[in-house]
Amino acid sequence: MSVARLQNLGWSIETRGRDLLLLSPRVQQQIDAAGLVDGVCHVFIRHTSASLLITENADPEVHIDLETVMAGLAPDGDVRYLHRYEGDDDMAAHVRSVLTQTTLTVPVMQGRLLLGTWQGIYLWEHRYQPHRRELVSSLHGEFKGA
Repeated sequence: MSVARLQNLGWSIETRGRDLLLLSPRVQQQIDAAGLVDGVCHVFIRHTSASLLITENADPEVHIDLETVMAGLAPDGDVRYLHRYEGDDDMAAHVRSVLTQTTLTVPVMQGRLLLGTWQGIYLWEHRYQPHRRELVSSLHGEFKGA
């Protein structure tokens, strides 16, 4: 095994508009393909109107409740917003992104993401329209066969 190797993987995903998209299986596939045994997986989204989070992956009502709370914190079309270049959801999407995160780091042990039983890695699209979102995964640690 090789120690302290770093592998960066650029990838994209098509969103359906405002929604939470489960990324855990795709990230795990990247770990499997790269042969990461023990280390960390860092995921970064290259946008200011979508974000990443680790949240409940079993009960879909959690996602509905998250959207309800976020709509109260960053309402679309708020009259206080000056930035409206791309519509009523534009500035709200930027605020939502700032309130969440654009980067995640998850430990990997024995080739598996060390997520809790009910945790999933998600992309949260904050815009109403579908978008192609660019991400970068960085894998760092011990790899098989190197």
